[in-house]
Amino acid sequence: MISRTPTVVVLHDGNPPAEMARIQDYAELRYADADELATALPGADVLFVWDFRSDAITSAWPHADALRWLHAASAGVDHLLFPALRDSEVLLTNSRGVFDRPMAEYVLGAVLTFAKDLHTTLRLQDRKQWRHRVTERIEGKNALVVGTGPIGRAIARQLTAAGLSVSGAGRVGRSGDPDFGDVHASSDLAHVIGAFDYVVLAAPLTEQTKGLVDAEVLAHCRPGARLINVGRGELVAETDLIAALRAGKLAGAALDVFETEPLPETSPLWELPNVLVSPHMSGDTVGWVDELVNLFLTNLRSYTDGTQLRNVVDKHRGYVSGTEH
Repeated sequence: MISRTPTVVVLHDGNPPAEMARIQDYAELRYADADELATALPGADVLFVWDFRSDAITSAWPHADALRWLHAASAGVDHLLFPALRDSEVLLTNSRGVFDRPMAEYVLGAVLTFAKDLHTTLRLQDRKQWRHRVTERIEGKNALVVGTGPIGRAIARQLTAAGLSVSGAGRVGRSGDPDFGDVHASSDLAHVIGAFDYVVLAAPLTEQTKGLVDAEVLAHCRPGARLINVGRGELVAETDLIAALRAGKLAGAALDVFETEPLPETSPLWELPNVLVSPHMSGDTVGWVDELVNLFLTNLRSYTDGTQLRNVVDKHRGYVSGTEH
């Protein structure tokens, strides 16, 4: 149990959400943007990384002289796993559970958009063109979800309920999984990807998954297959993906994450007619800020009481302990 009020630094992007004011009832609160972080960290017990894309933590880390716990307002923590943090005794937690169902709904929306050609319909409507087409059914299609953690499982359940046949790909191959049935080893992706109409990337970014979908994997995709990425942009070799799309090796891609964010205006992905681009928003729904703050407050009470925190990340694997990916 902590005998004093903990000091929490909130790293924000210049506009901290008003919902964070509730933290003031449980901690001494210091707001800091990237330029202010080094000054705010000395003496602080907790760092709440609201701006999870910030690069400021690495350079400010030497000033974290009392830090015991770092919490990320995101499910992915790859951006935070610099060597000094990984090798320290500072606990790292994430916001697992907040984004699972919203991201699954986004994936289903992308599947339906491709199957019903809704993206083409909107473009034709903008041009006031009446062009009748036939579309596809999703019932009976095959989907492979790469990443068998909580987000991947929510996606699998959503797609299964919609009538697709879903398998998984993870760190370890296995059978009899309650959500996926068969789970293939991610290292075998090139050998199994050709059996699927939709390939959904929902894996964390680790040394093993970076560049997982490259030219070799894309070359084995089924003709007419679509790729949906809600994981991390670096899961895909973006140059290889663009080449595969241009060559017709993929029928389409729905991308919510990219190697560089924001996606540069010069990227060919903006112009490809079979690509859906969204700005890293697949998990962001009405009420999500409240959910993120509530999760942090639950953990803050546990921290103050000296009890087990939720969503403790294995800093060497890059995801929450006890989950398979």
